[in-house]
Amino acid sequence: MQEKFRLNILIISVLAVTLGILAYFSHRALRQEAMRNAEQTLEGTVQNIDNILLSVEQSTGNVYYDLIQHLDNPDRMYTYSRHLVESNPNIVGCAIAFKPGYYPGKDLFMAYTHRGSSATELVTSDSFTDRPYTEQIWFTESMETGNVVWVGPLKGADTEGEPLVSFCLPFNDAHNERAGVISVDISINQLSKIIEVAKPSEHGYSVLLAHNGSYIVHPDKEKLWNPAVFSQKERNVDSSEIEAAKAMIAGESGMKEFRRGKQDWCVFYKPFERVEWEGRTDGKIGWSVGVVYPEEDIFDTHNILLYLVIGIAIISFLVFSLLCNWLIRRQLKPMRRLADSARRIAEGNYNEMLPHTDRQDEIGLLHKRFNKMQLSLQNQVNELEEEKSYLYQNGDILRAAYDKSIEADRMKTTFLHYMTNQMTGPAESIDKSVTTLCNNFHEISKQEADSQVGNIQWKGQMIAELLNHMAHFTETEKGKEADHE
Repeated sequence: MQEKFRLNILIISVLAVTLGILAYFSHRALRQEAMRNAEQTLEGTVQNIDNILLSVEQSTGNVYYDLIQHLDNPDRMYTYSRHLVESNPNIVGCAIAFKPGYYPGKDLFMAYTHRGSSATELVTSDSFTDRPYTEQIWFTESMETGNVVWVGPLKGADTEGEPLVSFCLPFNDAHNERAGVISVDISINQLSKIIEVAKPSEHGYSVLLAHNGSYIVHPDKEKLWNPAVFSQKERNVDSSEIEAAKAMIAGESGMKEFRRGKQDWCVFYKPFERVEWEGRTDGKIGWSVGVVYPEEDIFDTHNILLYLVIGIAIISFLVFSLLCNWLIRRQLKPMRRLADSARRIAEGNYNEMLPHTDRQDEIGLLHKRFNKMQLSLQNQVNELEEEKSYLYQNGDILRAAYDKSIEADRMKTTFLHYMTNQMTGPAESIDKSVTTLCNNFHEISKQEADSQVGNIQWKGQMIAELLNHMAHFTETEKGKEADHE
């Protein structure tokens, strides 16, 4: 029973270790798969945003080559501006601004078209916000550097009612001197809505941060107006979330976990790089894109699968244990029968026959050899019983002979004591007569001397007769002993 318990413990231990290893590697594989899915979602978000930016860049590029051919016609600039807003639904406004004094009689000139209160209403004006465009960053940066850049996000006093991000394309006149800038605006609210349609998960969302920490894409409109993500410190935002934002702004790639309220979140992030395209400027614009998930969205399905696997494994383990128990009991049944037979044989039932078996495996071989051993033991016991019986018989004979010998010795001793006692009197009488003759030889009379001599002769004859009887008895006993031998 103890060995069976140990065997069960060994099987359980091996299965537990096996299931533990299986659970560990399966959970790690599922987690890695979840990470890969999140990274693929991140890549898809980058591609989705870049497609919008690329469409704006291409639309602007299509107008650019015709525009530089008609720089001498200021009225045509309104047509180009309006055409850009009409041709691309992602564009909410387009400003074509010239350097001061470019057109004679006009200190500042800008053709600006933007969408009105409805998506189909287009409004044309000569100004953008309450400040001159020469003080706006989208104009000054492009004019100074001559680079094709994405500027923004523009918020607060730099916009008219909604935060914007602008694509700025400077252009030169016929003398290759900087003439102005084409600035095409994308609504951050609209961009966030477009990205939000392709949600990474049920509760997840995508974010796009500018190099200064301002949100370009976020599902919360209020955060789109904040000057920077770090302003959230004032709202008791967990420091881990601020650290994740810092890593994104620093241009890092990876994944960070942070806590928001009572829920754990993960953000997968990387620098936003535009796809390389012929004629397109450098893809690095200093932005960072990320996808944010609650942990349950990433690992919930995989955890359910893991729990399902563990549940199936436990049920399989129980079924396997019961099956193993049944098989072990079935396989060990002949062994138990052999053990019972061995116990009864050990108790002295040497003539008990073992139960018959037709098994041809190791247990059958053991049964046959045990049967041979039992038959051999039975023969040896029978021989020992016969020898024992023979020894008992001889012992009885020897015991009877020994008893007779003891009786004979006792009789001899008794006879010798009797004969010795019989010779004691005559011997003392002879000794006395001899002493008297020796001591009184000169004084004793002849008659008395004859009497003493006669007494000596008579007593001597008595002793001689007794010795003859002893000799005869001895000869008789020797004959008896010879007969017994």
